[in-house]
Amino acid sequence: MTSQFPLIAPRFVPPLDEDFRPASLANRAFRAAVAASGAGVPLVIGLERLNGALSRYETTVFPEEHPDAGHNLFYVERLLKFLLWQKGGWKVYLGGPASIARHIAQVYAPDGARRFDHAFMGETVYQRPFTVAGCAAEEVPAEHEPEKALGRHLDGCRIGFDLGASDLKVSAVVNGQAIYSDEIVWEPRRQTDPAYHYDHILAALRTAAATMPRLDAIGGSSAGVIVDNRPMVASLFRGIPAERFDQVHSLFLRLREQFGVPLEVVNDGEVTALAGSMSLEDNGVLGVAMGSSEAGGYVTLQGNITDWLNELAFAPVDYRPQGPRDEWSGDEGVGALYFSQQAVFRLAPRAGITLPADVTDAERLKHVQKHLEAGHEGAVNIWKSIGIFLGYGLAHYADFYPLKHVLILGRVTSGVGGDLILAGAREVLAAEFPDLAARLQVQLPDEKSRRVGQSIAAASLPELP
Repeated sequence: MTSQFPLIAPRFVPPLDEDFRPASLANRAFRAAVAASGAGVPLVIGLERLNGALSRYETTVFPEEHPDAGHNLFYVERLLKFLLWQKGGWKVYLGGPASIARHIAQVYAPDGARRFDHAFMGETVYQRPFTVAGCAAEEVPAEHEPEKALGRHLDGCRIGFDLGASDLKVSAVVNGQAIYSDEIVWEPRRQTDPAYHYDHILAALRTAAATMPRLDAIGGSSAGVIVDNRPMVASLFRGIPAERFDQVHSLFLRLREQFGVPLEVVNDGEVTALAGSMSLEDNGVLGVAMGSSEAGGYVTLQGNITDWLNELAFAPVDYRPQGPRDEWSGDEGVGALYFSQQAVFRLAPRAGITLPADVTDAERLKHVQKHLEAGHEGAVNIWKSIGIFLGYGLAHYADFYPLKHVLILGRVTSGVGGDLILAGAREVLAAEFPDLAARLQVQLPDEKSRRVGQSIAAASLPELP
């Protein structure tokens, strides 16, 4: 089915990835073909989460008797894949042609191609059986999108921390001013004992607390899915065996008890977006953190945070057949391979750069960035490629998020690399998607905020009693 689906070659070709086929162009071409046929029928996707939360996405597809109806299956599968990792959901409603629901139920089955997603959304995050329900378009339940205000509290003496896969950032913040910040290299993904994570975070928090006259609150951001301050799953804890994962679920709750102050922890992408909203003094902000993986977060047009997952690392942005494969989920063409240090490592051999062995990923990234700062042509082409990926990726994201601003953060954007990414993305948007370019501001924070801004914004999460 992938080879039959019409894919569009981009006008801007990434210099180190000429086979890139943007999801944004393919989806637009499919929708245009359905519209041109004059025979399109509605398809409504509903995603049910917890406590009555439900998201809807409405589109049109070919009717089942149309000669191109087979293209519906690939289009909807990739569409649903994106929506699941953007919004989340344990139950999927597919309101439209029955053949689509049958196909999706097979693909997202315990033994289907998307068995990772089936298990993740069902057992791991929402802790109930993952279900696909076919129905008529008008039978999909009404939308209910809960939002909540979170963060923007900077009074008092606070600690903010940000947990990445290669470093732990921590800041001490007094009445909105950072008086201390540090980045601590660690290797959490390889650890099998959860005490490693607890001890490293505890030591960092104690060091930051010692720089202030008192401690009033702690706010944190972490890669992965966080529900009520409980990590449900995250690459940081991939080495922890299942029988000890209860110590991961309780990690932040134990730290809150240890310090005896309010503590709030959310996904690192949400804090990226919150930091952007606070610095820009505006809303409708998508934060994209390019670190060990891709973290996404979103502040609504009303200035709130939702209960969406925003795990854009697993959301597809490239529709090419046999594209780069994510080693965790097993899927191809997903965001982590285009908007993180994984993209740098994937492209480095094509750029003529040999990655050092037996060092941390942070050191490996710095090795490539040294080539970039020295003007190495291959290294420059890595970051130019990421910029082109981002331009087409943002056009895709804009189909799912009401956007006014996109803020780009993370170690991959440090130094001249950030400027190359930004320039490439803006060039693509201006030429390929001029209407979007006219209303969307894409920007980088300054260098200091780019590296430690998330931990400072995280400090604002708890509200003091």
